[in-house]
Amino acid sequence: MSPTGFESPKPVLAIEGLTVSFDGFKAVNDLNLYVDRNEVRVVIGPNGAGKTTVLDLICGKTRATTGSIQFDGRELTKMREYDIVRAGVGRKFQNPSIYENLSVFENLEMSYPKGRKVFGALFFKRSAAVVERVEEIAAEIGLAAQLHQQADLLSHGQKQWLEIGMLLMQDPALLMLDEPVAGMSVSERVQTAELLKRISQGRSVLVIEHDMEFVKSIAHKVTVLHQGKVLAEGSMEAVQSNPKVVEVYLGH
Repeated sequence: MSPTGFESPKPVLAIEGLTVSFDGFKAVNDLNLYVDRNEVRVVIGPNGAGKTTVLDLICGKTRATTGSIQFDGRELTKMREYDIVRAGVGRKFQNPSIYENLSVFENLEMSYPKGRKVFGALFFKRSAAVVERVEEIAAEIGLAAQLHQQADLLSHGQKQWLEIGMLLMQDPALLMLDEPVAGMSVSERVQTAELLKRISQGRSVLVIEHDMEFVKSIAHKVTVLHQGKVLAEGSMEAVQSNPKVVEVYLGH
């Protein structure tokens, strides 16, 4: 209970005591992490800190040794990958996985929830609702003008936005992005920051990133991982001035 007498809202994602061991090496070690609704949380830290492994654990790609991952009140550690997606968790990997020989429209259409299952794909109709959703997402990711362009003709940044759009088609409550601006031009990074601010209205976004200027422009809160544990957490300013963070990460 907060001092005002109101209960503070529950986090959309609550990770508690999370550990995963690979041949005795603890890649994630007794981790506690809480992400609020409509929050952009950025996870930073040196290579090997366990950042990508945390995303793998949340989406079910890797199984936890011990601990709990509660998403919207549901325990994810016992669920299969596709059930976690259906529960509202979307994950973008470092390299964009789009259908390069299809148009932007077709890529987005393929990601429409009813088009995903085998039977759904067989009986999938391009209804007005599908077209409207595709056009809405294309506008949101800044690709409305490229809607009928083949995806392999897009710039690197535009391909990253298209993949984010493909996840947005499923309307996830939690969107996880692994180094979304790697390899982007300066202007594309600025546009990506604007995009993330837009899409965090109504959903939570968990980002792994190394580009500190980009982190500063998007993060509501920053978590620093080191050796599979939380080293520090708070605003970008607080984290940047933390002596432990400077020593293990920012000083290099």
